[in-house]
Amino acid sequence: MKSKSLISISDFSKEEILQLLDRAKEFEKEPIQRILENYVIATLFFEPSTRTRLSFESAVSRLGGKIISFTDSMTSSVQKGESLKDTIKTVCSYSDLIVMRHPREGSARFASEVASVPVINAGDGANQHPTQCLLDLYSIFKTQKRLDDLNIMMVGDLKYGRTVHSLVIAMCHFNTTFHLVSPTELKLPGSVKVHIKDKNLKYYQYTDIVEAIPKADIIYMTRIQKERFSDPIEYEKVKNSYILTAEMLYTIKPDMKVLHPLPRINEISEDVDELPQAYYFNQAINGIYVRQALLANILGV
Repeated sequence: MKSKSLISISDFSKEEILQLLDRAKEFEKEPIQRILENYVIATLFFEPSTRTRLSFESAVSRLGGKIISFTDSMTSSVQKGESLKDTIKTVCSYSDLIVMRHPREGSARFASEVASVPVINAGDGANQHPTQCLLDLYSIFKTQKRLDDLNIMMVGDLKYGRTVHSLVIAMCHFNTTFHLVSPTELKLPGSVKVHIKDKNLKYYQYTDIVEAIPKADIIYMTRIQKERFSDPIEYEKVKNSYILTAEMLYTIKPDMKVLHPLPRINEISEDVDELPQAYYFNQAINGIYVRQALLANILGV
């Protein structure tokens, strides 16, 4: 894994994923370790972010590293017309690793091809979000004590949801049964579904959220992403398709947990927050330990 970029969750084997989750456990026990004191990490966010950017920067800080960053392309030379290639090649001379979020699909792969340092994809458009996937896997393992043979229910924007795309691909390593709940317009793309079919795994598609809840070990809620719609009218049609409430969780498996990559808009009612099944804020905390492990492994420390 040393010096290896992470652009798609497919870049890591099942063994590498499990190794990284094991190291995340070590960082959860001892999060303050000064092992990156000689390293500079660049965080380039061409698109808004709260949890991903701050958890990466928290991870770097807890490991003693230095951070250089911009969080708004309007304040960088991109505003002057600088190409992504030139930005990346310049930042490489200032840093040992780049964490990048960009609204264009494929931008992270391109950046990794022109960069002289490893690149971590923090989200490229509606394509993938592999580090969110890793913290999701860690959260699933912590709550279910296993990754194999689970029923994973995914709800909401399965078409544009990059966190869903990455998680589906990763969970195909673990004999998962998928329960896919979405409006017809936002079904999981065929390019992602092919990973399920290649592994001969079972998947079921629903438009009714209540029908799938009793089957789930994990309910993975996602918001309908307004920023991915070119037509506001289409967004208005589907924006409130699914709202999970406490009342819906009366027929559930004993250890079922609700996850969400956040931010939440209204797709999980606040009355769910106090239930033992709500795990999404713990999930966000897990992101620090997983990203510490990822940074340490890629930098070889």
